[in-house]
Amino acid sequence: MKIKTSDFVTSAVKREQYPDTDINEIAFVGRSNVGKSSIINSLTNRRGLAKVSQTPGKTRLINFFIINNEFHLVDLPGYGYAKVSKTEKASWGKIIENYLTDRPQLKKVVLLVDSRHKPTEDDILMYDWINHYGYDIEVVATKKDKIKNSEFRKCEKLIRETLKLPSNKKLHFFSSLNKIGKEELSDILFSDLVDETHSN
Repeated sequence: MKIKTSDFVTSAVKREQYPDTDINEIAFVGRSNVGKSSIINSLTNRRGLAKVSQTPGKTRLINFFIINNEFHLVDLPGYGYAKVSKTEKASWGKIIENYLTDRPQLKKVVLLVDSRHKPTEDDILMYDWINHYGYDIEVVATKKDKIKNSEFRKCEKLIRETLKLPSNKKLHFFSSLNKIGKEELSDILFSDLVDETHSN
């Protein structure tokens, strides 16, 4: 799927601040240092669309972007950053949970994990959360360029087993640096959102 336009819409913390539209949404979520902003910028062909912070855990808002004037891409706050207080962590979790709990426009959630490491307890909790709320989920392992080809199968096995991914569920690997397979991943993540929007 070719992304022609991508623009910032609004930032939100509370439900009443979300865009008041009925267009489909796809949300990206992951640990605060997983490279979420980089993959969003790579897939949308906009270098500065999602702000890449040098300070992990800095994104505390839900950011909405309009893609091709057809659907929203939603950037959820990063979680799991160690250098913030428990109170702050809890507030981020509440922001994410409130969005996931009652958002009929949300059709799919992309969970980002680091391809180099075993998914954390927070990653497992988030995967289970998304499934609990019944959303379509795609798991993308970021920073593929950081692992050797000889390590690929081992890393894939570790992620699949830790998250308990079903055997029929594809695990996508991607590098925002070399962008190999970007068009294919874009099709997988976005095409059905557009098809559904057009059919409504």
